[in-house]
Amino acid sequence: MSAGHTYPGGVDVAYHCVEAVGRSLFAAQGLRFTYTGTEHIPATGGAVVAINHTAYVDPLYAGLAVREAKRWLRFMAKDEVFDHPVAGPIMRSTGQIAVDRDRGGDALPEAVAALRAGELVGVYPEATISRSFELKGFKTGAARMAAEAGVPIVPMIVWGAQRIWTKGVPRRLGRTRTPIRVAIGPPLTPGDDPQATTDELRTAMSALLEQVHRDYGPYPPGEYWVPARFGGGAPLPEDVD
Repeated sequence: MSAGHTYPGGVDVAYHCVEAVGRSLFAAQGLRFTYTGTEHIPATGGAVVAINHTAYVDPLYAGLAVREAKRWLRFMAKDEVFDHPVAGPIMRSTGQIAVDRDRGGDALPEAVAALRAGELVGVYPEATISRSFELKGFKTGAARMAAEAGVPIVPMIVWGAQRIWTKGVPRRLGRTRTPIRVAIGPPLTPGDDPQATTDELRTAMSALLEQVHRDYGPYPPGEYWVPARFGGGAPLPEDVD
């Protein structure tokens, strides 16, 4: 949320509680966070924050990175999460936006209203977790809502989250001391052509991902969380994405 903005119905309190619990959990796990580019998060006003998706937990790490800029991040998330007995109440109490993946456009008015109210809305242009940990094809929703609301798009890459909890691999929620990197790029101004804006966004996020890959390492051969092009055990994009 923007500076001075308060959600109705105690959402501020819920956010603070979730943040406190999250920070305690991450400290217990010994996670080592590195953030770059947090200065690109707008100090005030709305923006779409576009994030890559490699794990179930990367929204938590993206939100924590945005908190470094003294902002809150409101996510668009698939509606199944809202039906979960634990996650559902958390999502509702913190004002997240439910998306029916068969009718994703239905959530657009709520997201646009939030953006116009000066909030940051987190979206996943890939729409689902990438099993290869490479960028999948992008949907145009981020570009369309940013253009309609008249706000910028901020590209973000989260890396290392796939080592904690991703699709098809057992969770590693103990004290792993896993390094997590979050890189944020300069805001993009959406144009009139959603596909052209989406292509520009994917190019920007690809460059960020390459930067994070260079800075992260080492990449042990055969490890499940390492992309195939680095000799890792992750499947090739053409096989799963």
